[in-house]
Amino acid sequence: MEQFTVPQFIDVEDKVFGPITTRQFIILLTASLFTFLFWKLFDLALFVIIVIFFDGFALLLAFMKVRGQYFHIFLLNFIETFKRPKLRLWHQAYTDAELREWVAYHPKKFEVVKITKAPLKRSRLAELSLLVNTGGAYRPSGKQ
Repeated sequence: MEQFTVPQFIDVEDKVFGPITTRQFIILLTASLFTFLFWKLFDLALFVIIVIFFDGFALLLAFMKVRGQYFHIFLLNFIETFKRPKLRLWHQAYTDAELREWVAYHPKKFEVVKITKAPLKRSRLAELSLLVNTGGAYRPSGKQ
């Protein structure tokens, strides 16, 4: 029989530079390019305010995990949850023919049959309670 090696640690991402993964590197590279663009477009005060928020958000996306999920996956799931309705209803559309059939249909009235058990005889009930109370030491008259 031929043996195959089973890949392990498939949930671990490849590292590019030291402890930084490819995904983190791309996020940080994109944030750096936008930071450079902001430096060229805005004055110093506005640049500092924008970069603090933008790079902070980029660091959050790159390094933070929420319950084992990357932050951008968590954020997408969070937004998707608020877009969905809280109450799910099933709206079935009936055709006119189905509605006419439903209105015309009159189910037959069924008689309710009540099933009753025969009550236990007093003597058998007394024997069973005596058997239970004595812990099995009592033997009924027919079974010795």
